[in-house]
Amino acid sequence: MRTTKRFTPQLLDRYRALGRGTGKYESYIPWHRVSRSDPSSLGRSCLVNWRGRHIELLSDNEFIAFCFSTRIIEGKNDLREQFPLALESYKHELSLYHAKYSIKQYPGTLEIADQLQIKHPKVYGDGLSANWVMTTDILLTLGTTNNSYVLLAISVKNERPLSKRAKALLLIEKTYWQHRDVPWLLITPRQYHLLTAETLQRTYQWALKQPVSMACLDNAKTIIYRYQGSSYEYILKQLARHLGNNDLSHHALWQSVWSGFAPVDLRRGWRPHLPLQLLGQDEFDALNPVLARRSAWT
Repeated sequence: MRTTKRFTPQLLDRYRALGRGTGKYESYIPWHRVSRSDPSSLGRSCLVNWRGRHIELLSDNEFIAFCFSTRIIEGKNDLREQFPLALESYKHELSLYHAKYSIKQYPGTLEIADQLQIKHPKVYGDGLSANWVMTTDILLTLGTTNNSYVLLAISVKNERPLSKRAKALLLIEKTYWQHRDVPWLLITPRQYHLLTAETLQRTYQWALKQPVSMACLDNAKTIIYRYQGSSYEYILKQLARHLGNNDLSHHALWQSVWSGFAPVDLRRGWRPHLPLQLLGQDEFDALNPVLARRSAWT
C-alpha cells in the first residue's frame, strides 16, 4: 500500500539532485513521476512506453492530451511531460536543442508572480519553506520547415470550475510562456468529443506500439477506403487477409488512422460492429484540440 507523502523543501532538493526536469528525447526525466517514492497525484496515473522511455502521466485527462499530442510528433520532435518552470530568470527552454536560444534570459515564475501581484506558491516542512516549482503538463518541441524549432505548451484540467487561486496560478504559467513567445493551450474535456477520447484510450496500444512498415500503412489505408461504411470487425478481417496476421492488422489499421493517412471518424465508439466512416482531412484534424490549437483559455 502506498504511503501518504507530501511535498517539502527537502523533497524538492532531492528532485534537483536526481536531475528531475532535465534532458531531452529518451533521456528526459519528468519533474513529477509515477513512483511510490513521490507524493500521490489526485488523478489516475499511468506509464506509457513510447519512443524509448516511459511517459509519466498523472491523470486520465493528461493521457488523452498525450494521445492528441502524438498526432503532431514526428521525426526530431520531442515531448516532455511534467515540465518544470524556472523560478529565476533563465535561458529559453529551446536552448537544449540549439545554442542560439541560450543568448537571452527570460523571467522566472517568481518575477512573473511579483509583476502580476499574485502570491507565489510555497511548500513547508521541518521548519523550512521553499518556493514551489510550477510545471506544465506537456511541452512539445516541434521542428519547422527552416530547420528551426518552436515549442507548444499544454496544460490539462478537468471540467470542474476553477477556484480563484487555480486561475491565478494558471495565469502565471500562461504569462511565463508568453514571455518566451510560446503558444499555451489549456485543454479540458470541453475541447474534444468524449467518444473521440474513448476511442483513443481503447486503441493506443495498437497505434503507439510496434511501428509497422509504410507498406502495411498503405495496405490499411487502401482497405479502409475500399470498405468504408462497413463494420470495424469486417474491415479488420479484410486487412488480416492481406497482411496474413491478425495482430499486425490491428497495429496497421490504427497507426494509419492516428497518423492521418486514413481520417476515420474517431467519434464512432469502440465496439467491433460499428462502422468505420471516413471524414475530410480538415474535419478529422478538427477532432484534435492540440492540432487545431483549441484552448479553454485564450
